[in-house]
Amino acid sequence: MEMKKLGRTDLMVSSCCLGTMTWGEQNTEAEGHRQMDYAVERGVNFFDTAELYAIPPKPETQGSTERIVGSWFKSRGSRDRIILATKIVGRSKDTWYRDDDVSECRLTPDQIDEAVEKSLKRLQTDYIDLYQLHWPDRPAPTFGTRLKPHHYDIDYVKFEDVLAALNKHVEKGNIRHVGVSNETPFGVMKFLAASEASDLPRVQSIQNAYNLVNRTFEEGLEEVCMHEDVSLLSYSPLAQGYLTGKYRDGALPPKSRKALFERLQRYEKPHADAAINSYLDLAADLGVDPTALALKFCDSRSFMTSTIIGATTMEQLRTCIDSFDLSWTDEMENAVNALHAAQPNPCP
Repeated sequence: MEMKKLGRTDLMVSSCCLGTMTWGEQNTEAEGHRQMDYAVERGVNFFDTAELYAIPPKPETQGSTERIVGSWFKSRGSRDRIILATKIVGRSKDTWYRDDDVSECRLTPDQIDEAVEKSLKRLQTDYIDLYQLHWPDRPAPTFGTRLKPHHYDIDYVKFEDVLAALNKHVEKGNIRHVGVSNETPFGVMKFLAASEASDLPRVQSIQNAYNLVNRTFEEGLEEVCMHEDVSLLSYSPLAQGYLTGKYRDGALPPKSRKALFERLQRYEKPHADAAINSYLDLAADLGVDPTALALKFCDSRSFMTSTIIGATTMEQLRTCIDSFDLSWTDEMENAVNALHAAQPNPCP
C-alpha cells in the first residue's frame, strides 16, 4: 500500500483510507472490527469517521460509529498504528449532537469544545490526528447544491474564530492537525489566509466528493490544493455505489443504501445514467472490474492523497482494497478523459 504525506505535516497516510459511516446502522460492531482488522492487514493505516455517523443521520445512531472505532482501539491496543480522522458537523438544524438547548449546530467555540470532548470519549483516545469541519458554518454550495442571492447575507462564524477555537485543542494535544470537508476554493483560501495572518493551525486537507462523474474538484480546488499543499481525501469515489454497476438498469439490491434509505439523488440527476453506463461499458471493454476502474482513477490523480472507501460486506472491502493494485494505463487515462469531455460532471 502506497503511503503519501498529509498536507505539510509529518504524517504518512495510506493511499486507501477506510471509511466507516455504515457502522452502527448497516454494520454491527463486530463487522466494523472485522473490517478494521482486515484493512490493517492490507496496509491501511488511515481511518475516517465523524460525530454525525452512522448514516443516515438520526439521533438513535449518532456517534455509534466513533464508539465502534473506540472499542476496536481498546480491544486491539492499536491506537498508535492508525492515523485517525474525524469530523464536527457544520451549520445544521439537527441539534441532537449537542447537550445544550441550541437552536442550531454551529462552529462556535463552545460547540467545538463540546464536539471534540465527546469524540475523544467515544473514540477512547486522548488525541485525534486530523479533525475536520464536515461542512462550513456559512451557507456554501455543498452536496451538489447551489447558493441563492440571499445566502450571501447570512452571518457566519469568522474563519479566524473557527481556527482559534480549534487551536485551543491543538495546544492541549487533543488535535494534531485540522482539515475541511465539502469546501470551496474561497473557503480554503480564507482559512489559509487566516492561519497565516494569526499564526493559527493550517488546513492540511480537504475531503470532497470526487469520482468519474464528479470531477468538479479540478475546477479551482485542484489549483489551490496543489500550490498550497492541501491534501485531497476523496469521498464517494464509487458515486455511492453507482459506478460498481450494482444499480444498473434499475437494479435494486437488497440491503443496499438505495433500497434501505433512498438517499442517492446526487447520482440520479439528468444524464447521470448515460454517463455512469458509459464508464461501466468502458470497464467491460478493458476487462477490468468497474470498481477497480473507478477507484484507481481517483488514486492515479497527481493531486490525490487518499481515497476513502466504504463497504458493508467483506467481499466488497476486499474488492475495494484490491483495486489499488491495478496498473493505470495511458489507454485508461485517454478513455476516461474522452468520456468526461463528452459528458462533464453530470453529478456535481
